[in-house]
Amino acid sequence: MILEIAQIDVKPGMESEFEEGVKKAAPIFKRAKGCTGVTLHRSHEMPSRYRLFVQWGTLENHTKDFRESADFQQWRKLVGPCFASPPYVEHVTEVVRGF
Repeated sequence: MILEIAQIDVKPGMESEFEEGVKKAAPIFKRAKGCTGVTLHRSHEMPSRYRLFVQWGTLENHTKDFRESADFQQWRKLVGPCFASPPYVEHVTEVVRGF
């Protein structure tokens, strides 16, 4: 499993609009090839900063299948206007689980 972590800074005052856009995008992720879950977390220290966690079966499910799809364009239409800057995205693989 690959975990995509996207750090997203939104324009101040657009937090509610961004969160609503992510809620509306849930069906987009649900039907995406290899996507098994998505969660959004908001920073307490920096309330305009979010981290989007998306679980993918393979790296290519995100970087090729999703990114090259019409659904990716729809996702960006829903949330892109809220971005203060381009998201910082990285992919990680679990190597140790404590409990």
